[in-house]
Amino acid sequence: MGITIQNVTGSTALVIWPQMAGCADSFYSVMYHASWNSVLSSYSRQSFQKEERVPTSRSWLLVENLAPLTTYVLCVTCQSANPSREQCRTFHTLRQDAAGTGGARKELALGIWLASSALLLVIAAVLLYGCLLALCRRRRERRASRCRAT
Repeated sequence: MGITIQNVTGSTALVIWPQMAGCADSFYSVMYHASWNSVLSSYSRQSFQKEERVPTSRSWLLVENLAPLTTYVLCVTCQSANPSREQCRTFHTLRQDAAGTGGARKELALGIWLASSALLLVIAAVLLYGCLLALCRRRRERRASRCRAT
């Protein structure tokens, strides 16, 4: 049948299938369940824990709320048909933190950047204060020297 499963993460997967010309129903059934042993998995409608209905005008579905590090059996059929082996695919979800690891690194980098920016801001403020203080001293000294000269 040509079902492809793409962009698999720890909790989602994008399922794409070709349009079924013989499907006279108004929607496709996308059925899936977690399977510890895909060889022994059944393809009867009753064995699937989840079923999503997709209009026949669309031939893709983003399956969500999957468990990380889990094998799934997924089948796509016309509304009233029982799935056959050709209409099914097995796939594995990734570790939940696979995308989260990059997020944790980004958060760490952001924290370091914010801390170093704050430190640089404090240093700049101290230097600016020192420069302004020195400038004020020089002006006072000039005024004092002018007053003495007169």
